[in-house]
Amino acid sequence: MNASPAQAEALLRAALDAEPNNNDAQLLLSEALRRKGDLAGALHFAQMQARARPQWFGAQRQLGVVLAGQGEPLPAALAFKRAAELNPAHPTIWRELAEQSALAGDGQTARAAYARHGAMPPEPALKPVAEALAANDAAAAEARLAEHLRRLPDDVAALRMLSEAQARAGRTDDAEATLRRILELAPDFMFARHSLGQLLMGLGRLEAADAEANYLLRLDPDNEGSRRLKAAILNALGEFDAALAVYEKLLKDTPKHAGTWMSYGHVLKTVGRTGEGIEAYRKSIALEPRMGVSYFSLANLKTFRFTGPELKQMEAQLERADLTTNDRVHLLYALGKAHEDAKEIEPAFRRYAEGAKLYRSTIDYDPARLTALVEASERMFTPEFFAERAGGCEARDAIFIVGLPRAGSTLLEQILASHSMVEGTMELGDLNAIAFELGGGGAEAVYIDKLPGLTQAERKELGETYLRTTRIQRKEGKPLFINKMPNDFRHVGLIQLILPNAKIIDARRHPMACGWSCFKQHFAMGQHYTYDLAELGRYYRDYVRLMAHYDAVLPGRVHRVIHEALVADPEPHIRELLDYCGLPFEEACLKPHETERAVRTASSEQVRQPISARGLDSWRAFEPYLDELKAALGDVLAAYPAVPRGN
Repeated sequence: MNASPAQAEALLRAALDAEPNNNDAQLLLSEALRRKGDLAGALHFAQMQARARPQWFGAQRQLGVVLAGQGEPLPAALAFKRAAELNPAHPTIWRELAEQSALAGDGQTARAAYARHGAMPPEPALKPVAEALAANDAAAAEARLAEHLRRLPDDVAALRMLSEAQARAGRTDDAEATLRRILELAPDFMFARHSLGQLLMGLGRLEAADAEANYLLRLDPDNEGSRRLKAAILNALGEFDAALAVYEKLLKDTPKHAGTWMSYGHVLKTVGRTGEGIEAYRKSIALEPRMGVSYFSLANLKTFRFTGPELKQMEAQLERADLTTNDRVHLLYALGKAHEDAKEIEPAFRRYAEGAKLYRSTIDYDPARLTALVEASERMFTPEFFAERAGGCEARDAIFIVGLPRAGSTLLEQILASHSMVEGTMELGDLNAIAFELGGGGAEAVYIDKLPGLTQAERKELGETYLRTTRIQRKEGKPLFINKMPNDFRHVGLIQLILPNAKIIDARRHPMACGWSCFKQHFAMGQHYTYDLAELGRYYRDYVRLMAHYDAVLPGRVHRVIHEALVADPEPHIRELLDYCGLPFEEACLKPHETERAVRTASSEQVRQPISARGLDSWRAFEPYLDELKAALGDVLAAYPAVPRGN
């Protein structure tokens, strides 16, 4: 049974009566008196020990703790600084120094100390949080952090763990806000800045991500993690030669880093150097056999086939107890693809479903959010609403390709990018960023309510902002550019208000074919609705419903391309597409596979083949397993390619 502070004081005073120079007893008595509330007495013994043993960490830290309790931040910070010099590995000393330095007005010392604290291993109080994160239980991690951060709201180590939990739960806005709070406290905390750079890159905010990478490289030009982040951002910006150069230098410096080989493979694949990309992926696997994302990257080439030994190696990796959830998910999807290629239908579906179920358990997704956005759009967007708000940014530069993933959008992008007046870019998140900002970071439907209050000048400014932030992706100086971001179908009304002359193309594919193709694809980020068949069917229904509403209130505004019709008879549909975009016909658009350009999506290898109707019905082999998808689609399935009455 633990003694109370008063009991401890009595025992320690008795010990000192017997041995007045007992240093340990004096220090313990200082702590007992502090806990009892006798700070003057605690300070007396702490000072005695600090003077008597200036090289003893415990005495210097105790002096800092007591002075902090007395509201004396400057002398407390000085004591903590001496303690930190004596034992820099102590789990809380840098936090204590940072807090008191900040209170004393010494921001420079506070920022440096916060950065040191953030880089330390978790202190004992945070070990349960680390265990929850290791188990991929973001909710438990957040719950455990709540009380800690109530007591210590500026603990950058705890805040870093909070940002990780938020990101894993899919709450990227919260994760970003937490990381920015950390960097207010500790601008040179490299781990947090690196995490922010990665998050911003994943959200498509590449200029902001690049700024974080450049800050990191100014801190330490040789840091390998910062160089890898810079290379990944260069790749995302379309600066492929520069990205390859960074990776090649990294591989020269650290040739046995599996992650660098994997990332190098991604860039090689993107620029069409597929054979070299495959070798890079295989090199990463040889160095780190449990790296699931490398197996998945091979499978994701679509045209690649695993060897028998590679299949056995993947199955063996699944048996490892030390396999992370992320690696396990990627391995399951890779095995699903391998079984599908071998026409082993049941094991293929089983592996895909295991991967989807496991990943779905790690993310926060509510299908009602899209339904709420659709309902808000139907209420708000009427012919009269748009007629009263004519005008915006009149530029004609942008061509939006929207719909669902795996619906033929990459093929449409490649067809248009084969035209001499059109530049293909990538999946740009700039429009979604505008919607997010308008909504103040709230639920998706919230921003709709802000649109009626926008003036014509504000709408024009938002359109100009979109063109400005996307300009970094335009390398060729062509008059038109493509933003192939399927999920932007949610924002057709916003496009009409801010860019009324932009073109909008809806890529649509048979709901079962599209649904199955989405379900078996593990996406790099987002598309959280694709990991459950019923949720996927509901999402497709909501998409059809919303696009039908836009067809009704803005007739002819959106040009729809039915994928099956396009691949069955390409030329008339390509001519219609070019006419809609106001472009003269060019023969190159009929041979998009001959256009040399970087393609980042899962269809990168497929669009380098001639237009073909192959694979349209590949879903039918899996039809016995897709009842949940069928049920959720309902009359949308029966009506395709038309839409149900009432939509």
